[in-house]
Order: sequence, then C-alpha cells, then structure tokens
Amino acid sequence: MIQLSGIEFWHWWVLALVLAGIEIFAPSFLFLWLGFAAAAVGLAVLVVPELPLEYQFLLFGVFCIVSVVVWLRVVRPRKLEGSTSKLNRRAAQYEGRMTTLDQAIENGVGYVRLDDSRWKVSGPDLPKGTKVRVTGADGTVLEVEEA
Repeated sequence: MIQLSGIEFWHWWVLALVLAGIEIFAPSFLFLWLGFAAAAVGLAVLVVPELPLEYQFLLFGVFCIVSVVVWLRVVRPRKLEGSTSKLNRRAAQYEGRMTTLDQAIENGVGYVRLDDSRWKVSGPDLPKGTKVRVTGADGTVLEVEEA
C-alpha cells in the first residue's frame, strides 16, 4: 500500500513529467498546464520541505486552476489571433496573384491557369486573355477582378 505521508519534491516533478508525457499522446494542452502546476508544487516543497501534505494538494489544486485560467485567458486567445495561416487553404494562397484568363468569364464564371492547376473563377464578364487579380476564394472558386 502506498503511503502519501512521504511525498517529496521530486515526486511532484515526476508527476509533472508524466502529465507532460500524457500531453504527447492526448494533445489538448490541458495536461501540459497541469504538469506546470505539479512542477510548481514540487518547487514549493523543495523550498519548504516540511510543507504538510494537505497544503501540497491544496497548492496543486490552486496552481491547476490558475494555470488553466492563464491558458484560457492569455495564451489561447493569442494563439487564435495569429491563426491566419493559409497552409491548408490552397485557394486562399493565390490571393493577390496576377494571371491571365484561360477561358472568358461568361455569366460570372471562367477559368485561369495558376502554377500547375486550372482554377474556376468568378467575377465580372471579361474576354479570354484579360489580366486579372485574384481577390479572394470561395471554397475552390477563385474570385477575380480585372487588373
């Protein structure tokens, strides 16, 4: 049977490593912050070795709440603000590019060739060979305007 009366600072650090390891297999960032809380309690126990077990668990609970709140209020919103990546939105990567109409835009629909692909475009009616600028993307349809 495990006795909890002999918990030392390194036990908390091992728990922090275990929680960080769980984060690798269950990426949600929650376990990472709980690991930070466990490491902080380990540091507190290192500084005050005679800290009673009840206070250690209380500190762990408080540090867990504080670290998760910090993540939700400070770190996560910053991460979401910078998520303007066009990595997995290939059509959006062409915004601002200039090209020539491969097929005239009639009734708002035409085609262009960009790099190695032929793209459907929407925009004002324009004849074949007109220079256009990609202004946006709606799914896989590029929105263009005359350049």
